[in-house]
Amino acid sequence: MTSPYRVCFVCTGNICRSPIAESVFRARLTEAGLDGLVEVDSAGTDGWHEGDGADPRTVAVLDAHGYDSDHTARQFHASWFARLDLVIALDEGHLRELRRLAPTPEDAAKVRLLRSYDLSLDASGEPSGDLGVPDPYYGGRAEFEECLELVEAAGEGLLAAVRNATERAA
Repeated sequence: MTSPYRVCFVCTGNICRSPIAESVFRARLTEAGLDGLVEVDSAGTDGWHEGDGADPRTVAVLDAHGYDSDHTARQFHASWFARLDLVIALDEGHLRELRRLAPTPEDAAKVRLLRSYDLSLDASGEPSGDLGVPDPYYGGRAEFEECLELVEAAGEGLLAAVRNATERAA
């Protein structure tokens, strides 16, 4: 049996954006029948909230939309690149930090912005402009709902890319 394809979503504290992305993408994988072929988790560039659960507003939005909200925050470590196939940054700052942490150019190439998979951003299929998912932490319910919407919008493109990668590896 081939080892699973591994995806890690990364934001700053791992209590808002990346847990939302992890939960949404895990649900998409299950719907597509790929959950046995792909492992999904999340982490933060910083360890401020390590060991904490997701922000209560994250949990409320995920629960309201039928997603799993069980989560424990942790910090991303450069040594993880060796076991990961794809590292998904939630904004440009995370992208820069993760590429800086990458031990090799091959590892740096594993890092992508989540919204680069949102093909609706440009009819040509090449997204342009600001591809960051805004941090909802200092906002209210509306900002967490917006975060969820942006994550969901990238889901189809990310799912297609991961499906393609798993089929090539099989």
